Amino acid sequence: MRRTDPPGHGPVRFGPAGAGDGLPVLDALRDVLARAARTGDEEPAGGGTAIREAACGYWTRRGLPVDADRVAAAPGAPALLLALTAALGGDVLVPRPCAAWWAPYARLLGRPVFHVATPAECGGVPDPYALLETVRRIRAEGGDPKLLVLSVADDPTGTVAPPELLHACAEAAAAEGLHLVSDETWRDTVFSPPGTVPLSPAEMLPDRVTVVTDLAGALLPGGWPAAVARFEAGERGARLHARVLDVLTALGASVAAPVAAAARYALAEPAPVTDRAATAVRLHGCLATALHATVVAAGALARPPRAGRQLYADLEPLRPALTAHGVGDAQELEDFLTARLGHPAPGGHRFGDELGALRVRLTTGALLGASGGERAECLTAPAPLELPHVQRALTQVKSVLEDLCDDAQRWEQPR
Repeated sequence: MRRTDPPGHGPVRFGPAGAGDGLPVLDALRDVLARAARTGDEEPAGGGTAIREAACGYWTRRGLPVDADRVAAAPGAPALLLALTAALGGDVLVPRPCAAWWAPYARLLGRPVFHVATPAECGGVPDPYALLETVRRIRAEGGDPKLLVLSVADDPTGTVAPPELLHACAEAAAAEGLHLVSDETWRDTVFSPPGTVPLSPAEMLPDRVTVVTDLAGALLPGGWPAAVARFEAGERGARLHARVLDVLTALGASVAAPVAAAARYALAEPAPVTDRAATAVRLHGCLATALHATVVAAGALARPPRAGRQLYADLEPLRPALTAHGVGDAQELEDFLTARLGHPAPGGHRFGDELGALRVRLTTGALLGASGGERAECLTAPAPLELPHVQRALTQVKSVLEDLCDDAQRWEQPR
């Protein structure tokens, strides 16, 4: 079976930066980090007792109790996924599209990566029948599928799969003996419908799922790398945890002590952290909804976002105009929009989509403003969409896309 890695891109050079929060650092977090920075303490690979116990509390409050000896911390989710992929072995399956950093780390280890068809409205969770067929074909051609990575709230699409699809996918994976890694980085950022709590596959398959949460999703600034992993109970979970610690130790992948202190504070979810997180979710939800309306009004296609800070847009209806501008694939679309919008707009090929598809991920962080003052104003404004700098940013997106729409209409007229 042919691997579905995008051609022409290196194993870890996966393009523009991810969807950062873009908001000022919470004062309480900055104070905790500053105090911890006064010492020269070091964190062990896999995290010290304090951060692991804080992670236990975080997961227990979400219905996923775990012991501290089944938790590992690392400087970002990529380090954990790299360690898990190395520890588990075999071929890796991921949705199409998926987070930009999932496949590159498997390729870095020389592991085959296979993208599985995923419903457009259910990004992050593959279609169970497509999963079964993909596994069957891999094995028929001598492959060894071992690991399925999925997400309950998705980057890049911003969608959230319904519980029934997640159930069906998890059952299909278990039937084929796959180990699941559930990326739950964005589970606390669901804004539509308000109050939605995504289901975790660890609730369905407690003995076959490792949960990975990058704290930059909702609790820490993106530039403070810290992530935690929850391993299943039992002997198999203990062995996997030990192997992951071996890999993290070999890599020297420990969380910087000041960042670990901030992570411990954030994982305990005191009022300043939960209040800021709730405010940020409402803000990014408001911006994502407005961005979606702008993109759709200009003639592009996009599923309504429900979580995170992303919008995944399909510009196929504007292909005639884009062709006239020399844009024929996702890389050219990325270059075209990045230059005109003035901020990164990674093409769909970064997320495992076909290079020829005219898809792109846009982020709400680009609408917050260029200065710290403008971004801080977004946090306190009762109507952030009425702020002049937010209006200008949305108008810029609208102008770029409407110009393409006008061009497309001209090209469609008989000559």
